[in-house]
Amino acid sequence: MTTAPESPRAAAGRSLIAADVAITGDIGSEGTVEIAGSINGKVAARNVVLAAEGQIKGMISADTVELRGRMEGKISCNTLTLRSAAQVQADINYKSVVIESGAQIEGRLTRSA
Repeated sequence: MTTAPESPRAAAGRSLIAADVAITGDIGSEGTVEIAGSINGKVAARNVVLAAEGQIKGMISADTVELRGRMEGKISCNTLTLRSAAQVQADINYKSVVIESGAQIEGRLTRSA
C-alpha cells in the first residue's frame, strides 16, 4: 500500500509592489517583497528589496534588506546592502552591512551581536 506524500508547505514567493502603487499600511510576507512604489508603514518579510524608484517611510524588519531607493524610518535586519543610488535616513540595527560608493546615509547604525 502506498501513501500519498504529505503536501509540503507552499514555498514563500516573491511579491512586487509596482511603481504606480502607493500603500499606506503594513505589509507582511514569508518570502521576498520588492518595492518599486511607495509604502508608508511597516514592511516585514524574509527579504526586502527597494528599487531605485521606490520609497518607504516607516519600518523594515527582514533577514536581508537591499536598498536602492529612498528609506526614512527604522530598519532591523541581519544583512543590509545599500546600493549606490540609496538615500537613507534611518536608525539601523544590523549584523552585517555593505555600503556601495555613492549611497547616502544619515542616522544611527547599531551592530547586533
